[in-house]
Amino acid sequence: MAAFLPLAALIIYWGLFSLDKLMLFVVFCTPLSINIFQVPGLQLGAIGVGMALPTEPIMFGIMLLFFMQIAYSGYDKQILRHPVTIIIILSIVWMLITCFASTMYFVSFKYLLERSWGVITFFFIGVLLFKKLKNIYTFNWLYILAFTIVIIYTFIRHAPSHFSEKGAHTAVNPFYNDHTAYGALLAMFVPVLGGLCLIKRNKPAIRIAAFVLFLGFLLALAFSFSRAAWLSTVIAIGVLVLILFKVKLKWILAGFCLGISLFFAYQTSIIMKLQRNNTDVSQDIGKEIQSISNISSDASNRERLNRWSCAYRMWLDKPVFGYGPGTYMFKYAPYQLSYMRTIISTNEGNGGNAHNEYLGPLAEEGLPGMLIVLAMAASVFTLSFRLMYNLKDRDMRILVISILLGLVTYFVHGLMNNFLDTDKAAVPFWGFIGMLVAIDLTEKEQEVKIS
Repeated sequence: MAAFLPLAALIIYWGLFSLDKLMLFVVFCTPLSINIFQVPGLQLGAIGVGMALPTEPIMFGIMLLFFMQIAYSGYDKQILRHPVTIIIILSIVWMLITCFASTMYFVSFKYLLERSWGVITFFFIGVLLFKKLKNIYTFNWLYILAFTIVIIYTFIRHAPSHFSEKGAHTAVNPFYNDHTAYGALLAMFVPVLGGLCLIKRNKPAIRIAAFVLFLGFLLALAFSFSRAAWLSTVIAIGVLVLILFKVKLKWILAGFCLGISLFFAYQTSIIMKLQRNNTDVSQDIGKEIQSISNISSDASNRERLNRWSCAYRMWLDKPVFGYGPGTYMFKYAPYQLSYMRTIISTNEGNGGNAHNEYLGPLAEEGLPGMLIVLAMAASVFTLSFRLMYNLKDRDMRILVISILLGLVTYFVHGLMNNFLDTDKAAVPFWGFIGMLVAIDLTEKEQEVKIS
């Protein structure tokens, strides 16, 4: 323990006198953090114990410092008035309200606390940090470099299994407890690395390094065997194509709404066709891709349908306030239908959450909870497209597009998994949104100075 005293002293010093350095230290530590208290079967009552070290205790401390700071000198009103900020505040306020209506108070308030330190550290303080453009680049490079260490480690552990699909599940331990989370974060940073390759203000050596890492991250993504991450990357490429052809956001949203409408109009025939697909997970990447739509024999896909249907039925019982933030995993078991259960179904509350960033809030925070998440996604898209069309600097446009595409991969991935309750995803997710808001505010400030 004595060996950690100098580091602890440095962390305290940064917290008191150089908060930006402490935040960037957290960014570097996030891919390398380990949830050492997450022991299977270890519970306090009905509450699983878990905390990522060293990141989450530091973020908690930063949050306390933030509250003391705003009590003393207030907070930037420009940031508070920004549309994205208003929606994020609304999400926290509604989560607090649903905590008081929760069926498990301690679980819900613990979940709110965990969500708050991520939002406050990397959005509310992050916006202030990212107003200095160099901090955006530093944030991304620190996360990428630390993640590269994890990738190398994973490749070394994965090699003995000849990079098999089964080996991918455990190769990421202990930094990730699941290969899908690993894949989701790889997908988020692939567009960022692509952007760093193209930004001309970067030195040639930096651009070459970014290109090499871009290829490395793509290779890691392929060997992650995370079908959701692959799909989200493909859709991000599709969005990029639409951006390059200068398709307006309203037409993209209209196409999305049309697709949803057609699905519900023809859902019976679509589901029947999907049920005829019995391609299972395989070492063959072609078959692996085909297995994404297998809902007849793929246990992972069928279990997701089970979880999603449970979330829907839970919402029917508590449509306004839901069961309370963080309670899904403890409450969904009775809502499972016998014919929808799979070989990996459980009643123990240890099988994870709703595997959906939209249906999870629906069950836990009612219809307003899900609508707020959708409003947040819409506000991020609206802001990003406005910046892309208004920014005159080519490098800034590339930066905005790469950040947006990183968020696109997560919003798409959120249809199949949810990881925002982990530091691994929360730090870049809220950080990316904070970057977009900071770029917007900085651009407006420069316009006012010019005028």
